[in-house]
Amino acid sequence: MKVTVRYATACCIAAFAALWLVSEASAIGGNYALRGGTNAERRLVVSALDASSFDWSVVRERVTIHIAPGIASHATRGDVWLDSGLLDAGTFAMGIVQHEYAHQVDFFLFDDAIRTELLRQLGGTDWCYSVADLPHAAYGCERFASTLAWTYWPSAENCLKPTSMDDESGAMRPSRFKALMRSILRQVDARR
Repeated sequence: MKVTVRYATACCIAAFAALWLVSEASAIGGNYALRGGTNAERRLVVSALDASSFDWSVVRERVTIHIAPGIASHATRGDVWLDSGLLDAGTFAMGIVQHEYAHQVDFFLFDDAIRTELLRQLGGTDWCYSVADLPHAAYGCERFASTLAWTYWPSAENCLKPTSMDDESGAMRPSRFKALMRSILRQVDARR
């Protein structure tokens, strides 16, 4: 009986520790907390951010990633909202996770001059929803997030893989986009 109780206690402690590690992640994957979702959905979010070669830790602020059923996946400053049904699709969802987290790079690091330059280079009609009812790809912020997600995880499994230069993630070759991002991040570091 004592062995069973000790074993059960040890299992509970291990399960709690694993849940805590998944819910409070940081390092190259960024500084974020996960709220909601199943353990499998949480692991997929962590895997998606870890699959990217982008250093998410450039966003120093804590980002809360909310997982819930039936919500439209989107991002606001400091928050990412992900549909659990999308995450249940597995690897297919990883590009979207990266796309939504990429908005945090914009929200926390970019100023109007950087956004204007990115809009010029990536295309689009408006940076980010100051003009209503445009197609998703007409917004520079969406083109930026998709291009970042594709450039830093150029996998055949990435749902944001461009099929033409007109695609949201296809306006700039990955090598050119990485060079642009290095330049932008140097500007950001210089003003921090």
